[in-house]
Amino acid sequence: MSNPFAARRAAFRALHAGGCFALPNPWDAGGARRLEKLGFKALASTSAGAAWSLGKDDGQITRDEVIGHLRMLCAATDLPVNADFENGFSDTVEGVVESVTLAINTGVAGLSIEDWSGSALYDLPTAVERLKAARRAIDALGQDVMLVGRAEGYLRGVRDLGQILERLKAYAEAGADCLYAPAVTDPEEIKAIVQGVAPKPVNVLLWGPEMTVDSLAALGVRRVSTGGALAAAAWKGFDAAAKRLAEEGRL
Repeated sequence: MSNPFAARRAAFRALHAGGCFALPNPWDAGGARRLEKLGFKALASTSAGAAWSLGKDDGQITRDEVIGHLRMLCAATDLPVNADFENGFSDTVEGVVESVTLAINTGVAGLSIEDWSGSALYDLPTAVERLKAARRAIDALGQDVMLVGRAEGYLRGVRDLGQILERLKAYAEAGADCLYAPAVTDPEEIKAIVQGVAPKPVNVLLWGPEMTVDSLAALGVRRVSTGGALAAAAWKGFDAAAKRLAEEGRL
């Protein structure tokens, strides 16, 4: 039987081979379809957006909910979908293998594994073993799914570029196809990351209005994602309209 997601996965990998592309993060089927109509070449899920859509806070969504969410997104669009897959929903390598296997079977073209447990950064040897476990799970299924290694230090208040570089290089050696350190915003630091893990591609999170896809492309970044920003913007508009309705009786 042919794999219906093989072409999407091949197209996704090809996007990382040169240039720079925007990778917006929808949280529902309608958003995925709207982004596809706008001409984007690939999409990524957002764990924050998914959680908010269920009335939960970021970090509270379960693995089963995420798997269902990814299946819905992959069915809603013909574009490749990259999974925001938190820490693989397990502290153990066995659990990571199981979780990654489930994610691949939803049809995703890529998935990220964080080095944040939910309460602390994993030590580097543990983080590396977890990336290797994800790599084994992908290879065991024979699917061309891209593995993204995420160094969460800056996002969690540990602003140490040396540590970020050490971790990203180790994740690349462990089998990550793409590297990502969310919340790094300084152009010189971004350039250092790009050069430090070359030739592997780097993802950067748009963090504030001063960052643009073009400016990041000039630094050598290959893909630019939005995280929960689109979902946050949508909920901000929803809250403002709902508050006006509640307080003034109008929209």
